[in-house]
Amino acid sequence: MNASSSHLQQRIQATLAAVQEFINPRLELALTFSDQAPPRLVGAMRHALLGPGKRLRPALVLEASRTCGGTWEQAAPAAVAVEIIHAYSLVHDDLPAMDDDDLRRGRPTCHRAFDEATAILCGDALQPLAFQVLASGMPPGIVPEACQVLAQAAGAESLVGGQVDDLAAERRWISDLSEQTPEQQVQWMERVHRRKTGCLFLASLDLGCLAGGGNSQCRHDLEDYGKAFGLAFQIADDLLDAEGSESNMGKRVGKDAERGKLTFPTVIGKKLSRERAETLSEQAATALSGYGDSAESLIALARWVVSRQT
Repeated sequence: MNASSSHLQQRIQATLAAVQEFINPRLELALTFSDQAPPRLVGAMRHALLGPGKRLRPALVLEASRTCGGTWEQAAPAAVAVEIIHAYSLVHDDLPAMDDDDLRRGRPTCHRAFDEATAILCGDALQPLAFQVLASGMPPGIVPEACQVLAQAAGAESLVGGQVDDLAAERRWISDLSEQTPEQQVQWMERVHRRKTGCLFLASLDLGCLAGGGNSQCRHDLEDYGKAFGLAFQIADDLLDAEGSESNMGKRVGKDAERGKLTFPTVIGKKLSRERAETLSEQAATALSGYGDSAESLIALARWVVSRQT
């Protein structure tokens, strides 16, 4: 690791540590319930939401607000809401009927720590909680649009739809993608990942812009940043699954290859995948190059996302 890369890693570690210190108590506060909520369900929700995590999506919300001239405090409810949706999606993705994972963030997945039924209900409870946090915490004038942004990102055309298509390819619910050209396979993967992973990144940035009072140009530039960032993140994730270690990742690695799943490294190779991710990272950085110091952290995150080890 060269000096520049080492400095970037240190900067991002400091940024994410500050985000975690800011957002983790607010996540815990969001899980305050009356005695009407069953303790087992609350325990599962706490396990899913409060476990160790980078809090990357909240970081995007908070820093998008700052880029648009707002503050972290203004964007805090949106950052909490996005992380709750992310946690719900991981609980359901890990289920035996889906990705069937036993480990998440270095700990047993929710259905392993509790049981499958509790994990399903945990996800069911987390999803409406996100909208409750948005509706009660954001200024009334932007609540309808904020809820619409998050609902769109979490719904059938985005996160859930992307997961369905990901499963469809793996389980042959659709025509065999192995018969397609590499270019067609790449187009398919981009279509899936822009929804399954990318849409929640875009929603994070959009919500931060709304919270920070950003104008239409700022919103447009953050969208350009988010599209490139999201795909760069996914390609890097594919590379980490192929090359990373379970101890670093906090989850099982190599599972994509075991299942014969299409990934960027399996379709275009590791070298071209890494080059593609780096190009996208620079595209993201360029999208915000005119915002000076206020976008410094988002630009650093875009460059870090392709060099991360976890």
